[in-house]
Amino acid sequence: MLRVIGLEKSFGDSKVLKGVNLEIKEGEITVIVGPSGGGKTTLLRCISGLTKPDKGSIIINNKYLYKDGEGAHRKEKLEIPMDVGLVFQNFNLFPHMNVLENITEAPRVVLGVGIEEAKNKAKEILGFLGLANKENSYPFQLSGGQKQRVAIGRALAMNPKLICFDEPTSALDPSITEEVANLIKKLSIEKGMTVLIITHDMTFATIVADRILSMDNGVLKNEHMYI
Repeated sequence: MLRVIGLEKSFGDSKVLKGVNLEIKEGEITVIVGPSGGGKTTLLRCISGLTKPDKGSIIINNKYLYKDGEGAHRKEKLEIPMDVGLVFQNFNLFPHMNVLENITEAPRVVLGVGIEEAKNKAKEILGFLGLANKENSYPFQLSGGQKQRVAIGRALAMNPKLICFDEPTSALDPSITEEVANLIKKLSIEKGMTVLIITHDMTFATIVADRILSMDNGVLKNEHMYI
């Protein structure tokens, strides 16, 4: 589902990614762990199309996002980010929109989906996430775990092939770590979703991952552990 080949990225004189190579199989949950400043977030931002690498290639679902550091053809570049869903560390929900509106906004604006179709899809997703009774609630009325689920729902509404999580437990009470892990495993098992997670939380990583990789100083280590 994902191939990263020789990815490099610098910010000024600081080289953040130093020839990163990564492959993730369809339906696999891969977790990348490592210290702050090691390049994990930059790698995730490159894969999700938010940051342009200097060198290297990213191939998602057999389509190039970047080839030898250059953007793909315009048609492919428009398609590929829709194959990738990103759940931000702090959820980034729209505070002035209720749950249903948060989930339907992108499909309507970006994909041109009709309002009724978008609502029906959102309600289906909320049912899957156990939030069927929260569609009219606003973010300030939700717990951290519920906000996390809405953020996942917003990503799912775009029908991604790969979903990426940036520190999914960092803003949550440690007591719901296992709950979040079980939900992500449910995405993989029931939805066939391919998942990439970056985290500092080794307990969470051990619970959720099919495979754990470590990253430090811009280098993704080849050693890995299958769970």
